[in-house]
Amino acid sequence: MRKIVPGVASAVFVITLGAGLRPTIAQAAKVDCAKVTSELNSGKKAATVAQDLKISTSSVYRCKHKVPKAAATAAAASPMAAPTSSKKAASTH
Repeated sequence: MRKIVPGVASAVFVITLGAGLRPTIAQAAKVDCAKVTSELNSGKKAATVAQDLKISTSSVYRCKHKVPKAAATAAAASPMAAPTSSKKAASTH
């Protein structure tokens, strides 16, 4: 009995501590991809952007890969983005 009580108490403490840290971890994972993309489009390298925004380089690459997919989806939905046929311009007899 003397060994069970401290074991249970420490388990409850660890679970409580872990539950308390979850919001902090989730909040730290928020990255402004629009800002990252803006910095990358201005010519900065990923490492420089990460250092300037105080985020990891993997977060920069994650935003870099997320944004083109969103842009491609928007372009596919737009009727103006449909490619035109260049056969007429290529055949000049």
